[in-house]
Amino acid sequence: MTGKQKSDESYDGFSAEERSAMKERAQELKAAKRPRDKKGDPEAELLAKIAELPDADRALAEGVHRIVKEHAPGLTPKTYYGMPAYAKDGKVLCFLQPAKKFDTRYATLGFNDLADLDDGEMWPTAFAVTKLTPEVEARIGELVRKAAG
Repeated sequence: MTGKQKSDESYDGFSAEERSAMKERAQELKAAKRPRDKKGDPEAELLAKIAELPDADRALAEGVHRIVKEHAPGLTPKTYYGMPAYAKDGKVLCFLQPAKKFDTRYATLGFNDLADLDDGEMWPTAFAVTKLTPEVEARIGELVRKAAG
Protein backbone atom coordinates (compact mmCIF):
# COMPACT_ATOMS: atom_id res chain seq x y z
CA MET A 1 0.00 0.00 0.00
CA THR A 2 1.11 3.57 -0.64
CA GLY A 3 -0.13 5.28 2.51
CA LYS A 4 -3.73 5.25 1.35
CA GLN A 5 -6.40 3.04 2.77
CA LYS A 6 -7.57 0.36 0.37
CA SER A 7 -11.26 1.02 -0.27
CA ASP A 8 -13.64 2.64 -2.72
CA GLU A 9 -13.00 5.97 -1.04
CA SER A 10 -9.50 7.35 -0.59
CA TYR A 11 -8.27 7.99 2.93
CA ASP A 12 -7.77 11.69 3.69
CA GLY A 13 -6.57 11.38 7.29
CA PHE A 14 -9.94 12.09 8.91
CA SER A 15 -12.47 9.58 10.20
CA ALA A 16 -16.10 9.75 9.10
CA GLU A 17 -16.95 11.13 12.56
CA GLU A 18 -14.31 13.87 12.24
CA ARG A 19 -15.52 14.84 8.76
CA SER A 20 -19.09 14.99 10.07
CA ALA A 21 -18.02 17.22 12.98
CA MET A 22 -16.18 19.56 10.58
CA LYS A 23 -19.30 19.82 8.40
CA GLU A 24 -21.39 20.63 11.46
CA ARG A 25 -18.89 23.31 12.50
CA ALA A 26 -18.98 24.85 9.00
CA GLN A 27 -22.78 25.03 9.25
CA GLU A 28 -22.53 26.64 12.70
CA LEU A 29 -20.12 29.28 11.40
CA LYS A 30 -22.35 29.96 8.41
CA ALA A 31 -25.38 30.35 10.69
CA ALA A 32 -23.43 32.74 12.95
CA LYS A 33 -22.92 35.09 9.99
CA ARG A 34 -26.67 35.43 9.38
CA PRO A 35 -28.29 38.73 10.32
CA ARG A 36 -29.50 38.78 13.92
CA ASP A 37 -33.18 38.62 12.91
CA LYS A 38 -32.58 35.47 10.82
CA LYS A 39 -30.67 33.54 13.48
CA GLY A 40 -32.41 30.77 15.34
CA ASP A 41 -32.58 30.31 19.08
CA PRO A 42 -29.17 28.90 20.13
CA GLU A 43 -30.56 27.16 23.22
CA ALA A 44 -33.31 25.53 21.15
CA GLU A 45 -30.66 24.35 18.67
CA LEU A 46 -28.56 22.95 21.52
CA LEU A 47 -31.57 21.15 23.02
CA ALA A 48 -32.45 19.71 19.60
CA LYS A 49 -28.89 18.33 19.28
CA ILE A 50 -29.14 16.86 22.78
CA ALA A 51 -32.45 15.20 21.87
CA GLU A 52 -30.72 13.41 18.96
CA LEU A 53 -28.15 11.74 21.24
CA PRO A 54 -28.33 8.09 22.34
CA ASP A 55 -29.88 7.58 25.80
CA ALA A 56 -26.68 7.55 27.91
CA ASP A 57 -25.16 10.59 26.17
CA ARG A 58 -28.51 12.40 26.22
CA ALA A 59 -28.85 11.92 29.99
CA LEU A 60 -25.34 13.30 30.54
CA ALA A 61 -25.91 16.25 28.19
CA GLU A 62 -29.25 17.14 29.81
CA GLY A 63 -27.60 17.01 33.23
CA VAL A 64 -24.64 19.13 32.16
CA HIS A 65 -27.04 21.65 30.58
CA ARG A 66 -29.00 21.91 33.83
CA ILE A 67 -25.79 22.29 35.87
CA VAL A 68 -24.34 24.99 33.59
CA LYS A 69 -27.59 26.98 33.64
CA GLU A 70 -27.65 26.78 37.44
CA HIS A 71 -23.98 27.53 38.17
CA ALA A 72 -23.05 29.82 35.25
CA PRO A 73 -26.28 31.41 33.97
CA GLY A 74 -24.28 34.06 32.10
CA LEU A 75 -22.95 31.51 29.62
CA THR A 76 -24.69 31.22 26.26
CA PRO A 77 -25.76 27.74 25.14
CA LYS A 78 -24.72 26.85 21.58
CA THR A 79 -23.39 23.98 19.53
CA TYR A 80 -19.70 23.48 18.77
CA TYR A 81 -18.79 20.92 16.13
CA GLY A 82 -22.33 19.64 16.70
CA MET A 83 -21.74 19.15 20.43
CA PRO A 84 -23.42 20.92 23.37
CA ALA A 85 -21.32 23.94 24.33
CA TYR A 86 -21.45 27.12 26.37
CA ALA A 87 -19.91 30.44 25.38
CA LYS A 88 -18.70 33.53 27.19
CA ASP A 89 -18.62 36.73 25.16
CA GLY A 90 -19.21 34.72 21.99
CA LYS A 91 -16.30 32.31 22.53
CA VAL A 92 -16.76 28.67 23.55
CA LEU A 93 -15.75 28.22 27.17
CA CYS A 94 -16.76 24.58 27.70
CA PHE A 95 -18.35 21.74 25.79
CA LEU A 96 -19.54 18.18 26.22
CA GLN A 97 -18.17 15.66 23.74
CA PRO A 98 -20.65 12.77 23.82
CA ALA A 99 -19.09 9.31 23.76
CA LYS A 100 -20.96 8.41 20.58
CA LYS A 101 -19.63 11.49 18.74
CA PHE A 102 -16.30 9.82 18.04
CA ASP A 103 -17.17 6.31 19.25
CA THR A 104 -15.17 6.67 22.45
CA ARG A 105 -15.49 4.84 25.75
CA TYR A 106 -16.75 7.87 27.69
CA ALA A 107 -18.10 11.40 27.26
CA THR A 108 -15.71 14.28 27.89
CA LEU A 109 -16.38 17.65 29.48
CA GLY A 110 -13.81 19.96 27.93
CA PHE A 111 -12.74 23.52 28.66
CA ASN A 112 -11.06 25.87 26.18
CA ASP A 113 -8.27 28.27 27.14
CA LEU A 114 -10.83 30.99 27.90
CA ALA A 115 -11.78 28.98 31.02
CA ASP A 116 -10.29 30.33 34.22
CA LEU A 117 -9.10 26.96 35.55
CA ASP A 118 -5.41 27.83 35.88
CA ASP A 119 -3.72 26.06 38.78
CA GLY A 120 0.05 26.50 38.74
CA GLU A 121 1.98 25.34 35.69
CA MET A 122 -0.28 22.39 34.81
CA TRP A 123 -4.00 21.65 35.15
CA PRO A 124 -6.62 19.45 33.45
CA THR A 125 -8.80 20.93 30.72
CA ALA A 126 -10.89 17.85 29.95
CA PHE A 127 -12.68 15.41 32.22
CA ALA A 128 -14.07 11.96 31.44
CA VAL A 129 -17.69 11.65 32.55
CA THR A 130 -19.42 8.27 32.69
CA LYS A 131 -22.27 8.98 35.11
CA LEU A 132 -23.86 11.94 36.86
CA THR A 133 -23.75 11.21 40.56
CA PRO A 134 -24.33 13.95 43.17
CA GLU A 135 -20.54 14.19 43.61
CA VAL A 136 -19.93 14.47 39.86
CA GLU A 137 -22.68 17.09 39.53
CA ALA A 138 -21.14 19.12 42.36
CA ARG A 139 -17.67 18.92 40.73
CA ILE A 140 -19.04 19.99 37.34
CA GLY A 141 -20.84 22.88 39.03
CA GLU A 142 -17.59 24.00 40.72
CA LEU A 143 -15.59 23.71 37.48
CA VAL A 144 -18.15 25.62 35.40
CA ARG A 145 -18.51 28.37 38.01
CA LYS A 146 -14.72 28.76 38.28
CA ALA A 147 -14.21 28.57 34.50
CA ALA A 148 -16.80 31.27 33.87
CA GLY A 149 -15.01 33.54 36.34
